[in-house]
Amino acid sequence: MTIFLSPLILHKTIWKSPLITLRFFSNSIMADKIHSNSIKEDDTINTQIYPIPLSPPLPAISKQIELNRAMSASSKSALFSLSSDDIVFQDEWIIVVNKPMGVYCESVLASVPQFLTDSATPSTTAELHLANRLDRDTSGLMVITKSHKVAGNLVRAFTDHKVRKTYLALCIGLAPKWETVSIKSGHGRSKFGVWRVYAASNVGRTLPGGSVVREMSTTFQVLSVNGKGSFEEPINIKSSPNGEENYEVVEEWGVNQVGNSDEILIRAYPRSGRTHQIRLHCQYLGISIRGDVKYEGVYEWKGLTYDGHALHAETLLFDHPVTGLPVEFRAPLPLWAQILEDAK
Repeated sequence: MTIFLSPLILHKTIWKSPLITLRFFSNSIMADKIHSNSIKEDDTINTQIYPIPLSPPLPAISKQIELNRAMSASSKSALFSLSSDDIVFQDEWIIVVNKPMGVYCESVLASVPQFLTDSATPSTTAELHLANRLDRDTSGLMVITKSHKVAGNLVRAFTDHKVRKTYLALCIGLAPKWETVSIKSGHGRSKFGVWRVYAASNVGRTLPGGSVVREMSTTFQVLSVNGKGSFEEPINIKSSPNGEENYEVVEEWGVNQVGNSDEILIRAYPRSGRTHQIRLHCQYLGISIRGDVKYEGVYEWKGLTYDGHALHAETLLFDHPVTGLPVEFRAPLPLWAQILEDAK
């Protein structure tokens, strides 16, 4: 079943590109020498009309804040070293770690060799590979493989969306009326190179720079509002009788964030693996993630300033790349999610 998403409150600012027509003249390249009778019917062509983003551009405040965060993360990453508490699982083929916020994935990878088992060889160290990546400020589960062959199998599983993932996010905004919602939209870079939400009907259309709009879909579940709720176990995403999931299809402007009055803890179930997917969809729904200044998240909240966004890669479920057996991993909760867990 397909439902078209039509928020009650929409962005007032609409970014539109007018249809531009270029005329080529064979008689002269000087505009002041052109006569109307020199234009032939086949001399007129239409420029590429690009899809219009349905989410706003980067807030002005985000540029300097993001620069400061990147510099801080570079310094922190240079000194970073995994501890034994960061190791979630290890066997002879993979190692699963809990990445902290504000550290680059490459620094986590560089810190892994000290925790390899005694059977590891120099060649094993040389073949360490990131099976998945997390944004700089996203904490949680990362899988690192110990051989090229295993890496190929597991990376393919991530690429083919055969890995089930859940994330936790602390959002600020008006509490949504839904308990769970699944949305499907387009995803791509705008002409300024920024990731944006596009209409689902634009999937496959060309964007500035030659890339195309790709599909992204996410299911969201509200766990608590202002600390009131329950820390439930991840749900199974149910399908309709015809085997298709029930999505609200994005075709209109996102919800305008007219007020920041509630703290909403959500669990996200990304069904695709697009860059900044959960962050973009939270912004579109009007509940941007706390600290996510790039996508309209609050930088200061209740007298505190935050150095990163509150997004955590909570669980991973996939078939082991060697044994084929299903394996599931869960990361320890970040501090901002532990209060609700303690009240469970």
